[in-house]
Amino acid sequence: MLIGEVARRSGVSARMLRHYESLGLVRPSGRTGSGYREYSEEDIRRIFHIESLRALGLSLREVKRALDDAGFTPFALVDDLIRRTRERIAAETELLTRLRRIHAADPAGWEDALQVVTLLQALGSKSADTHQRAALASAFPGSSASSGSSADEVPVPVEALVEAALGESDPHVAGALRWALARSGDGAPALLAEGIGSPVAAVRERAVRSLAVLPGGEAAGHLRDALAHPDAVVRGQAALALGARGERDAVPTLVDMVAEGRKDTDAADALSVLAGDTATADRITARFVERLAQDTTEAPARGRLTQALAGIPGTQAYRTLVELSRDADRAVALTATYLLRLRDVQG
Repeated sequence: MLIGEVARRSGVSARMLRHYESLGLVRPSGRTGSGYREYSEEDIRRIFHIESLRALGLSLREVKRALDDAGFTPFALVDDLIRRTRERIAAETELLTRLRRIHAADPAGWEDALQVVTLLQALGSKSADTHQRAALASAFPGSSASSGSSADEVPVPVEALVEAALGESDPHVAGALRWALARSGDGAPALLAEGIGSPVAAVRERAVRSLAVLPGGEAAGHLRDALAHPDAVVRGQAALALGARGERDAVPTLVDMVAEGRKDTDAADALSVLAGDTATADRITARFVERLAQDTTEAPARGRLTQALAGIPGTQAYRTLVELSRDADRAVALTATYLLRLRDVQG
């Protein structure tokens, strides 16, 4: 079979077939009387093998080795191809993400686009100072934190800010990023809620801390959902944030935090703020009574619950303290008696 027919059947151009021949990848089995290359069925089969291996990403040098080395085993080469392919996919995915974020910023021109690129690079830097400057620049466009950029700066895409916030371990930089998120507009609550589902505990905590500073009902809704999270840290952060917003749904979790000694002082303070009306104060007291009944053998827990009643006003809380002043646990009884005296003095 002559080279033109081979090219037609194989889809490999005559020029490429000559290149393969120059590299020693395939050699025509014969020549016609006029000197034209003549390919056998075995030659054509080898050409298809070459194309198949190239389709896997092998270089022509690797293809030649695979076909000519009798002792060659494909395992190591395929393993290397898998590694290289994963690296290429990761690089392409990163590029696609960056391009999507630039597109989301809707830059008016190349200057704006390059400004977004600069801020995205800053957020991805290993330097905490660079992260912080980028966060401040996105929160306060046109400020001195923007390194002298123009006042009509385009915003950093919210996805990039969320990614940076969820990955930031420096507390000062994390605070700046959360502040930038609070000013970023729509989109942040849903993305941060996804972070609460992360398998990494630190990411979950950063997500709920970031949600805590976001205004609006959407963020509050995600925080309420987080009250049922299996991670106690997530539940606690969500409860404290909701308590600061005056959300009564946080009461059971806050009382549990007091009993379990998890940020119990902060939880008690949040409960005292929530107990601003008689109905809520009585509800909180009822929850305290339930936990006191559950923790009859745990002296530290009962002591913390008794102390926390100091911040809960109302008749129900007073009656509970009266009962606790006769408690079998002397420490609990003394604490309750002391709190009753304070109420009498103040009342």
